[in-house]
Amino acid sequence: MDELRKNVLNRLRRIEGQVRGLERMVEQQAPCADVLTQLSAATAAMKKTGVAIIQANMRRCIEEADRNPEMTLDDFQKALARYIGMS
Repeated sequence: MDELRKNVLNRLRRIEGQVRGLERMVEQQAPCADVLTQLSAATAAMKKTGVAIIQANMRRCIEEADRNPEMTLDDFQKALARYIGMS
């Protein structure tokens, strides 16, 4: 497994742990500020992981969009815009 993919998978596993922690916090009625702080951390981690995925795979994603008649480059651009919050 290449290093970039391993890095992304490790990030996703950490995020999974953060989400499980959030679930426990909600179940145990943790203070709202604590829950929101943890939620903010998990959200930031997801965004950073998305950036890592894009950086590691942009060329492949664009090439796939060019080759795959079901996913045009326009579809990829729309998905990217959704990710960065522009649509």
